[in-house]
Amino acid sequence: HGLMDLFRHYLDSEMPALVRDGVRLTVIGRRDRLPADVLAAVIGVEAATAGGRRFWLRIAIDYSARDAILHAARGLNGAPTREAFARGLGEAYGEPHGAPDVDLLIRTGGEQRLSDFLLWECAYAELYFTARMWPEFNGWDLAAAVRAFSARERRFGGVPAAPQRLGEARR
Repeated sequence: HGLMDLFRHYLDSEMPALVRDGVRLTVIGRRDRLPADVLAAVIGVEAATAGGRRFWLRIAIDYSARDAILHAARGLNGAPTREAFARGLGEAYGEPHGAPDVDLLIRTGGEQRLSDFLLWECAYAELYFTARMWPEFNGWDLAAAVRAFSARERRFGGVPAAPQRLGEARR
C-alpha cells in the first residue's frame, strides 16, 4: 500500500488548503480497485472541495482513456453529438455531467507522453513535463508550470499569429 498510503495522507493533509484556496479536486479512474480507506478519503475530499471555483485538479488513479472512450461510445444512440460523448466520458470516471477540456496537463516523473490519459479532453491542452516525481511536486513546481502555461499562445488547433513587422499598424 506504500503509494496508496502516501496518497491518502496527501488527501487528508491538503484538504483544508484545497478548500481555502477554492480548488475542486476530483479523482478519476477505477475506484472499485482502491483500498476502502483511500476511497473514503477520496469521497471526503471531493465532497469538501465540490464548491471550488478557482482551479479544478483532476488526479488519475488506475485510469484508462481508452476504457472511458469505449464506455462513452457504448452509450451513444442515434446521431451522436460531442456533448453526449463528453457526458459519456464523464460518466465513465465518475463525473456524470462531464468535465471541461483540460487547459494544462502536468506530467510528473520525467515521462514525455500522454500514456492513455484524458485523450479526448486534452485535444487542445498545453503540456508541461517535469522530472519531479508526484510526491515531491510542490507549490513552486506548480507555479513554474502555470508561468510556462501563461507564456504560451493558445491556438486551439489554429495556426500561429503572423508576426507583426516593426512600424506596421495592427489591424
